[in-house]
Amino acid sequence: MKKILYTLTALLAISSYAKAQESVYPAKDQKGLLFITNGTVHVGNGTVIENATIKVNNGKIVEVGTNIAIPADNVQVFSAKGKQVYPGLILSASDVGLKEISNGVRASNDFAELGDFNSNVRAITAYNSDSRVINVLKGNGILLASVNPEGGTISGSSSVVQFDAWNWEDASYKMDAGIHLNMPSFVTRFGRRGGFGGFGGAAAPPADPTKIALDKVEEIKNFFREAKAYNQESNHTNTNLKLDATKGLFDKKQKLFVHADQVKQMLVAIDFVKEFGFDVVIVGGTESFQIADLLKSANIAVILSEEHALPATEDDDIDQPYKTPGVLQKAGVLYSLNDNSDNTRYRNISYNAGTAATYGITKEQALSAITLNAAKILGVDDRTGSLEVGKDANIIISAGDILDMKSSTVEQAFIQGKKVSLENKQTQLYERYKFKYGIK
Repeated sequence: MKKILYTLTALLAISSYAKAQESVYPAKDQKGLLFITNGTVHVGNGTVIENATIKVNNGKIVEVGTNIAIPADNVQVFSAKGKQVYPGLILSASDVGLKEISNGVRASNDFAELGDFNSNVRAITAYNSDSRVINVLKGNGILLASVNPEGGTISGSSSVVQFDAWNWEDASYKMDAGIHLNMPSFVTRFGRRGGFGGFGGAAAPPADPTKIALDKVEEIKNFFREAKAYNQESNHTNTNLKLDATKGLFDKKQKLFVHADQVKQMLVAIDFVKEFGFDVVIVGGTESFQIADLLKSANIAVILSEEHALPATEDDDIDQPYKTPGVLQKAGVLYSLNDNSDNTRYRNISYNAGTAATYGITKEQALSAITLNAAKILGVDDRTGSLEVGKDANIIISAGDILDMKSSTVEQAFIQGKKVSLENKQTQLYERYKFKYGIK
């Protein structure tokens, strides 16, 4: 009899564990009043409010401050006493939801199309809201991301998504926010960022990489000149999907995200602003510190893709990637910090910002670089990026400093006021082996 009871108990425990593994699903829309009380609130715009309360109604922030009255009945209250409260972190450029197993299982990846000029490709339609990577990112405080295609010269359009959704339609936060262009390389470098080449000199460099790049740039310009003429026509005998897809660039409803690390590449991007009037964002920006003033004068924003890396050239300071945010901050360039590493799968964004905070910018400026600045660059700062009245309640509560790898532990997260699950593959494995070894 005891054996039967023991077996039943074990089966129930395993069943409960299995159900817990399957419990990661989107939350219902937040209705009514919700309060997050007594926390240290980092607004995201540089302001910090001690012992503050955030009042949320139907997913929107309606009040932030101290001495906010809380009704006695029919409200949700979450205590953040002794905790740090932040806006949800934002990945400025990523392939999350498009690439599941990097360089592994081809069938799990859908981030690039064949062809060179794919302006009509839309990354959002390939976005997989069930990606296991997403829940790991939420556990690190990342609640939104820009999802962009790759490949070719013009890869297609990116969209901003939020990480609590049943499908790509639900996830969409801002559809087709920008078009991505991969700028040709003007140099060949070996073993460093900012260029291409083989290892140890095994691959011979092109005879004249600058001429090849300039020819490609002229091809790109001709494409945009043709697109401009096409979009100025009131009627078309035949629809050209590739040219039609660029209309948002010319009427400023979309931005042109130029993937570029070298100074020469970024100078071409500045030329695009002068000739076509595009709103341009540099993605990568390894050498942006060299022309920060020029970028500011052209009103070009920068997404710094990878901070924990070697400098681009042997002549750069070894800590130059850490110092670049400070140079851009001083010049007044709008910039954000990102993490595009396949090894960390984008979750080290807050630690990248923490490193920058010790190399020329303050902690609140570093926080803005992964929240409000990112929202501004992506064109969603009217809805998110800071804990201000009227914005969506995209909020994380951390036991420690979110920028510190040692002390940051995200305990709760809210997307549009919904308390979302932080369970993920890693927490499930943790619970699995606790159960195996009888650890409580």
